[in-house]
Order: sequence, then C-alpha cells, then structure tokens
Amino acid sequence: MIENSIQMNRFVFLDRDGVININRDDYVKSIDEFIFLPHAINAIKKLNDLGFKIIIITNQSVINRGIMSENELKKIHFYMINELNKHDCKIEKIYFCPHRPDENCSCRKPNLGLMKKALSDFYIDISKSWLIGDSTSDIELANNVDLKSIKIERNGNLMNAVKEIEENK
Repeated sequence: MIENSIQMNRFVFLDRDGVININRDDYVKSIDEFIFLPHAINAIKKLNDLGFKIIIITNQSVINRGIMSENELKKIHFYMINELNKHDCKIEKIYFCPHRPDENCSCRKPNLGLMKKALSDFYIDISKSWLIGDSTSDIELANNVDLKSIKIERNGNLMNAVKEIEENK
C-alpha cells in the first residue's frame, strides 16, 4: 500500500513596506530608496531558523499609478532577495498587487487573490502559520483566512513580532 502523505509547512507571510523596508509616503520607486529596517534581516533569518518558510505579500499600486514600472519593481525585489541571501535568509516567493485601490481588484489586500495563489502554490498549514503586517488590510487578510496575525507599527521592529511567534509556536 502506498501512503500519500503531503508535508504541510509553516509559513510567515510578511508585508513589505513598513515591515521589511522603510515605508515612504512617496513610495519606494528604486533600489536607492529601498532601505531595510533595522532588525528586519535578523528577524527573517530567525524565522527561517525556527523552521518557517517566508512569503511576501505586498500591495504595489505604484505600478498602476504610473509612477514605476513592473520591471523596476522586479529589480527592487531582486536586490532585496540578494541582500537577504547574503545573510542566509530564504524567501519562497513574492506576490504583489499592482492595482490602485479604486480598481477594486481581487488581489489587493485585504482581498484573497494573492493568498489564494500562495495556497495553491505551496502546501501551507494555516493553523501553524502567521501574517505580520503594519496595516489594517494586512490583519483583515489574515482574519479572512483564519491566519494568526501580528500588527506592528509602520516602520516598526519586526524582531518583536518574531519573538511573539517564537513564544506562541
């Protein structure tokens, strides 16, 4: 008899701006404007060391606002991933919504579009996974899929959230 056992994984979903990097009122539009928050890299490394896989889910309306191209966003994400890799941090995937709030798309947080993609791409144990964000829409998304969540202050200390996860895992 062949047993079909799928390994479900623990994930932490991270918002990007204000959680990993400094959130700017005029948007992060280039690699030069992408600045890691203090402790963000160490916090992601700690999550990896605790056995969590990391997915970034981010609203990037800067694209459909015509301020930056999708290609430029990909360059920023490539830079971010390379910098994290230098510190032995692993990000499984980045999902982003390019739409403005007035476009009423299904992928802009707190809507479920990006989360549905992640759930179809990975074996995720929702009961053992978390979402960390700095906005109400992040927490609403987590609530919409019964995912534990932690809201940090905009440009706050991600390591504090990681410590909370460690205490409650």
